[in-house]
Amino acid sequence: MSDPLAVLQRIRETRPSDLPRAGEECELCMVPIPDEHSHLVDLKGRNLLCACRGCYLLFSAKGSGGGHFRSVPDRYVAFSDFELSPAQWDSLQIPVSVAFFFLNSGLGRIAAFYPGPAGATESELPLETWAEVVDANPQLATMQPDVEAFLVRSRRGQGGADCYIVPIDACYELVGHLRMLWRGFDGGQEANAKLDAFFDEVERKAT
Repeated sequence: MSDPLAVLQRIRETRPSDLPRAGEECELCMVPIPDEHSHLVDLKGRNLLCACRGCYLLFSAKGSGGGHFRSVPDRYVAFSDFELSPAQWDSLQIPVSVAFFFLNSGLGRIAAFYPGPAGATESELPLETWAEVVDANPQLATMQPDVEAFLVRSRRGQGGADCYIVPIDACYELVGHLRMLWRGFDGGQEANAKLDAFFDEVERKAT
């Protein structure tokens, strides 16, 4: 199999010089990409990279990229009968109604984040409840490390929670929107309206 980094170098060298450069570019091979595009996770830098279709496919196979890059999948999974009790949510000590969790392969543990006016804030509190949640909901074990997240919105007033497996870039998209709109302690009217619209779209995409 060809060295993925060598393939990227060939792409750079053969890119036509007269291609339009307006708008976004693939952060690996620098070709122009549309507004709607895929992403890679840089496992070493712990950040997202915009990618063209070729680079996305290059790093989608398991083991590609030498453990450096990994393509973010596009699957959305809804949990219609997810078991998350109010006591379990309270034990996670997330101060807002929404959070996302993913397996950080570099640290070898589940990381928990919640949105706010400063962006994505990591919860540094113990997450012993996570093992109980996975035991009660085995489908969580299918979540891919680093590139998929478990997204939860607690519905305290109504009981229960909205729960999904989503691409990790969707979580950071949500964080970016809420950061711009957040007002006060609970986000305010605009942020909560955006949150409602975001979860409606997630539900539409979910299987």
